[in-house]
Amino acid sequence: MKRYPAEFKADAVALYRSRPGVTIKSVAAGLGVNTETLRNWIRAADGRRSGSHSTPATTSQPGGDAVQAELAVTRKRIRELEEEHDILRKAARYFAGETRW
Repeated sequence: MKRYPAEFKADAVALYRSRPGVTIKSVAAGLGVNTETLRNWIRAADGRRSGSHSTPATTSQPGGDAVQAELAVTRKRIRELEEEHDILRKAARYFAGETRW
């Protein structure tokens, strides 16, 4: 059985999450891993993350819940974009090293 580093697993899960509407099968194929393997990594990541990123809603202003919800969505999107940027930077570094003679 092939072993993958934890960083690769985390990057694969981040890549899947950063692309709304993409299938696990297509991401797994692009990374060269089994579909069920990626699915298990996603499940494991969900288990570790459950409840860890919750923020208390302590707003006393009318409409504050909507602002807090939008802020949470925006922060999540920023995290996803940062993860995607890191993945792309690592891939570019890898392929640049591979093309050197």
